Amino acid sequence: MARIIGLTGGIASGKSTMAKFFRDKGAAVLNVDAIAHHLSKPRRVLYKIYVQHFGEDILQPDGTLDRRAIGQKVFADKNERQWLNEHTHPILEHVMRQQIACMQRKNFPVIILDVPLLFEAGWDKMTEENCLVFVDEAVQLERLMRRNGYTEAEAQGRIAAQMPLTEKKQRADTFIDNNGSLEDSFSQAEKLWKEWTHAGIS
Repeated sequence: MARIIGLTGGIASGKSTMAKFFRDKGAAVLNVDAIAHHLSKPRRVLYKIYVQHFGEDILQPDGTLDRRAIGQKVFADKNERQWLNEHTHPILEHVMRQQIACMQRKNFPVIILDVPLLFEAGWDKMTEENCLVFVDEAVQLERLMRRNGYTEAEAQGRIAAQMPLTEKKQRADTFIDNNGSLEDSFSQAEKLWKEWTHAGIS
């Protein structure tokens, strides 16, 4: 039976890069953001929930969701963020559990749950072990502004909306310190992969 590992980290921590590393090693990677994006397409369940709640001013001219407009509403108001989590998390958990069951029927040594809000959503209950990818907050802020084109206030709002790094460190079982070089991060990930798959253990 495949081991189920939770992979989490603050926004712009480099978690996606580590997820790709593990996928290339042979893991099945379930990316909750990708699942949410799929369910947010026109006429799908999350799309309908968003439009019903926020109205059509969150739609782009082609009828798709304006994700940045939604983000601005959600990260500016904790009540909106709470509403969003209460209405989307049960749907996403249901889909993730379905996909985990599907992957368990296949010959994957490890199933990675790539989830930014792993602890916040309580989805660590679905995993056997949880790995935290982290960077210092100053690095995180700079990367987020550069990657997404956010203002400093927008970037800080998104960082503040997540569980503090100190608390995530207390709840995680293993870590990848991504403050250094990519080669160093991959070296840490390789060691974890060997532990998870018992590779090289006599």
